[in-house]
Amino acid sequence: MARYTGPKNRICRIFGEPILGSGKNLGKNSNPPGMHGGTKRRKTQSEYAIQLKEKQKAKYTYGVLERQFRNTYVEASRLKGASGENLIKLLEARLDNAVYRLGIAPTRPAARQLVSHKHIMVNGEIVNIPSYTMKAGDVIELKPKSKVNPTVISMVRGKNPKINWMDWNEKEFKGIYITHPERENVPENIKEQLIVELYSK
Repeated sequence: MARYTGPKNRICRIFGEPILGSGKNLGKNSNPPGMHGGTKRRKTQSEYAIQLKEKQKAKYTYGVLERQFRNTYVEASRLKGASGENLIKLLEARLDNAVYRLGIAPTRPAARQLVSHKHIMVNGEIVNIPSYTMKAGDVIELKPKSKVNPTVISMVRGKNPKINWMDWNEKEFKGIYITHPERENVPENIKEQLIVELYSK
């Protein structure tokens, strides 16, 4: 399955949450997409359907394809600790997500584009792989030419104070990935245990 490039609000309506973009139209039309909206759906979803929906939500949230997501889960299951929490940590450690968390880009797709177009440096070297895994102490910054590019600079918003596992220097457009986040500090509304149960079948 290729990366989704359709209407973002459609995905927001599927999950009833603004997982892509602002979700500003959810209040006007919060029904699921489709001809019948939510009227023709089963009253109760199966256990598998609930687990699958949670996995899809995580995939769309972080902009990861099916094979990438499964490989990330396999890696998470090999690490010490809870597989679900490890999965979230690995997803948060992706370079495109780190760029988004630092506020260099307003959305994850925008962050992915900045990385792919070689605007981002890690430890002084240009990295154009969005799935690059950050390590504790890694330094992320805009490359020198991008620091004076009006289009790139206009996207920079700065880090949310709640993102305490990263540090941001506004003057130098530079951030530090201090450590992997604890699950309770990650704001995404994802029930990772349901994903673990899905892959454990």
